[in-house]
Amino acid sequence: MNILAIGDIFGQCGVDHTSMVLRSILTEENIDFCVANAENTAGTGMTLHDYDCLTDAGVDAFTMGNHTFGKKDILKIFETQHNVIRPANYPLAAPGKGSTIISCRGKKIGIINLMGRVGIDISLDCPFEAANREIDAIKDLCDFIIVDFHAEATSEKKAMMYHLDGKVSVLFGTHTHVQTGDETVTGKGCGYITDLGMTGAEESILGVKKEIIIKRFVTGVPQKFEYASGRAVLSGAVFVIDDTTHRCTAVKRINIR
Repeated sequence: MNILAIGDIFGQCGVDHTSMVLRSILTEENIDFCVANAENTAGTGMTLHDYDCLTDAGVDAFTMGNHTFGKKDILKIFETQHNVIRPANYPLAAPGKGSTIISCRGKKIGIINLMGRVGIDISLDCPFEAANREIDAIKDLCDFIIVDFHAEATSEKKAMMYHLDGKVSVLFGTHTHVQTGDETVTGKGCGYITDLGMTGAEESILGVKKEIIIKRFVTGVPQKFEYASGRAVLSGAVFVIDDTTHRCTAVKRINIR
């Protein structure tokens, strides 16, 4: 089974580009299942319109992150859609859930969303303990598990890889909007990459107009963000899962303009 994971889809530019190119990617890469991080589709958060557009484009499941609750539409989405999850280490009383199981081509795929604490939000529950809890809850109900670890620190992401090695088939990082070049398959069959990168305006700084961010660095004065547009890139990775062992056998980065 071939799994496509798409890095943070940022703003209207990212949504439009995904809608334009995803179907051809699914065909060319022989993709069976597609998961995307959608916490930035509306800049901060996701709207019902974004959800509908990306679902129509071919995304099967969505993960979120620190901007999960940036748009009120997410409450309705959580109520009506089982294929959108938020980080499992949010307080248990928070709307939504941290894992789900989706059937695809005769397989049951477990998906878990986690968020790091280093440099993001130290008030969250421990993501390592949350990972253990969610895995224990779904491991006997699915064939294999995919994890999106939405985190800032590369060290925290790498630690999670070793923590979950042998327990999950895919672990990818999101949040930094910069794709890393360290894709690998561990000895226990976990496909890993520290960050998938961003899907959005290529001539930007993390999706925001470059002039605004440069001015902020030069002056030290906070600026109002404006989302960039123009030529876009879809960044992510393809993970190949063995249909018998459910171990990952290969990882390939992609960047589609």
